[in-house]
Amino acid sequence: MKTEIILLRITGEDRPGLTASFMAIMAAYDVEVLDIGQADIHSTLSLGILIRTDEEASGRVMKDVLFKASELNVHVSFHPIDNEEYDDWVNAQGKNRYILTLMAPHLTARQIEAVSRLVAEEGMNIDGIRRLTGRPPRIQCVDKVRASVEFSLRGTPRSREEFQARLLRLSSEMEMDSSLQKDDMFRRMRRLICFDMDSTLIQTECIDELADRAGVGDEVRAITERAMRGELDFRESFTQRVALLRGLDVSVMQDIAEHLPITEGVERLMYVLKRCGYKIAILSGGFTFFGNYLARCFGIDYVYANELEVGDDGRLTGRFVGDVVDGTRKAELLRLLAQVEKVDLAQTIAVGDGANDLPMLSAAGLGIAFHAKPRVVANARQSISTMGLDGVLYFLGFKDSYLDEKGRS
Repeated sequence: MKTEIILLRITGEDRPGLTASFMAIMAAYDVEVLDIGQADIHSTLSLGILIRTDEEASGRVMKDVLFKASELNVHVSFHPIDNEEYDDWVNAQGKNRYILTLMAPHLTARQIEAVSRLVAEEGMNIDGIRRLTGRPPRIQCVDKVRASVEFSLRGTPRSREEFQARLLRLSSEMEMDSSLQKDDMFRRMRRLICFDMDSTLIQTECIDELADRAGVGDEVRAITERAMRGELDFRESFTQRVALLRGLDVSVMQDIAEHLPITEGVERLMYVLKRCGYKIAILSGGFTFFGNYLARCFGIDYVYANELEVGDDGRLTGRFVGDVVDGTRKAELLRLLAQVEKVDLAQTIAVGDGANDLPMLSAAGLGIAFHAKPRVVANARQSISTMGLDGVLYFLGFKDSYLDEKGRS
């Protein structure tokens, strides 16, 4: 029996039961549904149905669908699909897929146009777009404003590295954040996330806080800045800075810990990650005392940082115990934790801001530079600079609607 393939496009005001009404007609004629997709934007329905039916029934199917569309006050159009066009559609399923995420306090047509044009220049197609953030109220609180959308792309960029570099440059120029990830099983099954601590989970450098208490703040900050910019070897700079803390009473560490400025979005991020079963680690060039304090506050599973040596008199000796947790060590620890947790390295995430975070950002399946130094952003694949740390959730594909009130607070 000869068959026809027809694409139905149905648009109009959405309402409950509309899709079921059209499916009931097709069910009556034993129609085969080859593909179906539906989107609802501001109560406006866009429904596409690719069907196969025998030639004798196709006319009756289209007539009944037209009558139903008129009854429901929606528009329907029919597009016959020839064999060559159908074969091209089938063969396209072997193409690579990517997820491109955009976020900013506000997303404008100018930003989306620039990104869409970049996608087109790479010869890729946008298959779908979905909003990740909640519906914006007409009057918004300035400190709660955020917008994120996710593009589903089909095709292969001419050069993924160059495409990502262009995205990052465009993001910087247009004050937004972007992430490009291959849409595979690893992206959908992330399980281990590792954070830098200083200037990432907290908005300070703990060694600078200690230095202020020791009266050597300016000297230590100067060394810290050079190290974070990659101008100084981290191990050497760390040794120099710790030496300047000699004689500081260890009791001040508890007071510093209790007053650490927590980065915006950390509480929400940690709640969601724990709720969804992620293992969380701090891999820090800072100090274990502060890492352990944060671990108790947020239920963090692992802490690897540097241990300050304390003398019998209860004062810092100006030395540290064990090996320095530098950039190389952070990447080693990321790989080790992936083995311990029995996850593929592609299922890991790393977040950091300094030059000593680059090795772990490169090693992780998803490396995110967070409010990072220029050199770090230039060498990262993903970057967040326009919102708090919970922006990581959008790069992982979470929607605000997935979270309950506690998770959104």
